[in-house]
Amino acid sequence: MLDKRIVDLINSQINKEFYSSYLYLDMSNYFYDQNLNGFGNWFGIQVQEEYAHAMLFLKYMLNNGEKVVLDAIAKPDIELNNIAQVLEETYQHELLISKWINDIYVVAYELKDFKTMQFLDWFVKEQGEEEQKSNDLCKRYELFGTDARGLYMLDAELSTRVFAAPSLVI
Repeated sequence: MLDKRIVDLINSQINKEFYSSYLYLDMSNYFYDQNLNGFGNWFGIQVQEEYAHAMLFLKYMLNNGEKVVLDAIAKPDIELNNIAQVLEETYQHELLISKWINDIYVVAYELKDFKTMQFLDWFVKEQGEEEQKSNDLCKRYELFGTDARGLYMLDAELSTRVFAAPSLVI
């Protein structure tokens, strides 16, 4: 059995991951509405990744005999005004997700809950990659996005992204 603090934090994280999926769905829709289907696809993959992360946390709870408590998923509260702003919001959100996971890790460390720490190691690494991907996209848009041809090529490249389910064994 997991410590109650870990259970509460992971239950909260499950909901945060589902919210992140919902937020990225909103962003994906924004880009499809702008006829930027490659960007829409890129964010659609983010939707799937965040959903998969939520399910990994959920499975960890179930595998440890803990009750999963789902809360309502809040409506995304970020106003989507322009491409650069949406991309920056994405990067900032990934930093926030990293903070949330690190907060769980700190408590697991304090409790000497090595099993949870080992489980979280994958997420810590994954979040480093997520931060890099979203920051790279911000920088690439800054470099090429204001030029119509550059935006067209970036959008075309983003349309090739595919979802690869996490191979984390719980």
